[in-house]
Amino acid sequence: MIARNLSPSRLRKLLAPFSFSTYTYTRPVSNSLLSSIIDPSSTSSYSQNPTKTLPFFFFAKPFCSEPVKKQSFPNLPVTRDGNYDEATEQTLPVCPGCGIQMQDVDAKQPGFYIQPSNKGPNYKKFKKLTPIVDESEISDSLKRGIANDIMDVERCESLETADHVFDKMRSQKPVVCSRCHSLRHYEKVKDPTVENLLPDFDFDHTVGRRLMSISGARTVVLMVVDASDFDGSFPRKVANMVSKIIDENARSWKEGKSGNIPRVVLVVTKIDLLPSSISPTRLEHWVRTRAREGGAGKVTSVHLVSAVRDWGVKTLVDDVVNFAGQRGHVWAVGAQNAGKSTLINSIGKIVGLKVTHVTEASVPGTTLGIVRMEGVLPGKAKLFDTPGLLHPHQISTRLTVEEQKLIRISKELRPRTYRIKAGHSVHIGGLMRLDFEESSLDSIYVTVWASPLLPLHMGKTDKADSIMEQHFGRQMQPPIGEGRVKELGKWVKKEIHVSGNTWDSSSMDVAVSGLGWFAIGLKGEAVLGVWTYDGVDVVVRNALLPQRSKYFEVAGFTVSEIVSKADRTQHRNAKKRKSISTSSTIPSSLSTLDADSSSDDSATVSNSSC
Repeated sequence: MIARNLSPSRLRKLLAPFSFSTYTYTRPVSNSLLSSIIDPSSTSSYSQNPTKTLPFFFFAKPFCSEPVKKQSFPNLPVTRDGNYDEATEQTLPVCPGCGIQMQDVDAKQPGFYIQPSNKGPNYKKFKKLTPIVDESEISDSLKRGIANDIMDVERCESLETADHVFDKMRSQKPVVCSRCHSLRHYEKVKDPTVENLLPDFDFDHTVGRRLMSISGARTVVLMVVDASDFDGSFPRKVANMVSKIIDENARSWKEGKSGNIPRVVLVVTKIDLLPSSISPTRLEHWVRTRAREGGAGKVTSVHLVSAVRDWGVKTLVDDVVNFAGQRGHVWAVGAQNAGKSTLINSIGKIVGLKVTHVTEASVPGTTLGIVRMEGVLPGKAKLFDTPGLLHPHQISTRLTVEEQKLIRISKELRPRTYRIKAGHSVHIGGLMRLDFEESSLDSIYVTVWASPLLPLHMGKTDKADSIMEQHFGRQMQPPIGEGRVKELGKWVKKEIHVSGNTWDSSSMDVAVSGLGWFAIGLKGEAVLGVWTYDGVDVVVRNALLPQRSKYFEVAGFTVSEIVSKADRTQHRNAKKRKSISTSSTIPSSLSTLDADSSSDDSATVSNSSC
């Protein structure tokens, strides 16, 4: 009777003290609680479930007319096979954003999602919007002018599209896991501890064995590489494996046997980050040369694209459709954060898909399992997005999320050029150092191609160690914080010999995987020392961008927000130490004066007594 007479808000306040009470159960809660009491043997089938503690109000369901929802899915091992085979019946649904198997049982396990609640028919309809002619802040002159013609609510409601536009959007919007939801809306992983529960992605078992099949559908491999970190993001393992498969299957095909020869399409993404003055012909020749040296000797075609600006995507789609045919399988492979998911979403827009499902974010490792894209290619051809390959030789894999933001290149690269003499060094943050050790030349040109957020420093080599001790983690970031320097590993040196034949442009590049590169301009030979952390790849190659800046950088720190903030902190700490030392010296001087005055007083007393 009390529950019936009270309003819901008062009833909620009445039950609030009981919400802190807990109850431990060893079986799922269902509507048939009384049956378990009558028949105790019925609980044996649930003995494998772990015990959980629920708040008391969970059992206050008699106040609600809706039945208690049962667990939707059983507790199965997590796999990263995704939804590759549509014919295979899967127990759990697969997230269309990242390819992980979804479950709604445990929020601390991978693939957790929440089923969206059903919205009413009048949810976010146009008729719920306030007409512009009724808004008080609109002036009368504007209302008498064009306002009535711009917003005619009655006319909008008479259109069929106005009534159904939100319904169509709601029906087409896919349900994704909570991780994808957080990445899409907040650019971060919701619970980083869940990432440790994911099994390692076995590329050879999951994708490699399908690429090695000598029969079946035609195979096209989209090898996606980041233009701003070509050598660091180039999938050498995949390139060597596919080249071996091509050689073996081509030999079988020549002998009259079945042989599925994969077509390799090398896609260089993020070309919008390179200077617009670069020649496409020269860039394609440079890409083919580096790919051949990296193990991809059988490249069918090369495409330079920008998925963000849709540059070159239409030509890529036409090429892929031609290679795949009506029943082919197209695999997008590449390193983490190389831009595979962004490329696939751009392909979906080009072919006319209204909704793109693949989650894209700047966080490395966005895709967790194989994601099959429906309706992208004609006929029965299929496009698959695969998890990014982890390259431990990239320095970015050792950095925290905040440190990765500093090295991430998000705008068109701008050169920063030094003219240095022998015995001088250039630092890129606290991650890389270049020493000009010896040469017959008086000086060389060093151009830095890296994120503009990274602070630089040029000075004498004999003071480089003091720069590391005093400024790494402070003015020279990343790493952020003094303690992070030791966590990144051992600081090691690699000696490099470079040569060039002109002063007008850069001849050689010295690149660090996942960071950027030094472009060296010289006419002659020189010996350089490159310092970075142990295990990070250092690559010497022909210059990607031969141009340099018109204005030279000066010695010392470059002007950046990181350096300015570190300087302010250093001055503030020095001022505090100075004030503390001053305050500590004042009492000591006063005590000395007191001692002198007391001695004088005692002397006066003794004289008077005499």
